[in-house]
Amino acid sequence: MKITKTQRLILYSLGQFYSSLNQPLTEKPIKLRTSKIMFIELLISSGIITKQARALYKNLETLENKKLIEYDTKKIKFTEDGLTILHKIDSEVTKFVSIQEYFLNTTRMGKRKLQTVIKS
Repeated sequence: MKITKTQRLILYSLGQFYSSLNQPLTEKPIKLRTSKIMFIELLISSGIITKQARALYKNLETLENKKLIEYDTKKIKFTEDGLTILHKIDSEVTKFVSIQEYFLNTTRMGKRKLQTVIKS
């Protein structure tokens, strides 16, 4: 299924939000959910996603039309297809983060020497 970068970012954000909300509750038989309005307000206040509220509403509606999310008593819930795409996005992001952590934390250099050049 084809979804835009913004829709992927929204799906990933929702997944991370739910993950952080429900982390302390892993031993308990309950899960927290959020409403569309609260999630949009959270995204806007984060400053990471620069879309306007109306654009975020439209993107959430599109995700609902594509059957990636659904609403259960006005609370956003992932569908099976939505969870599948979320796991794909998560694995892609994990690869990038792993590479970043490797180069930030490694002191090992290759077999060849590095060359110093004067920056112009």
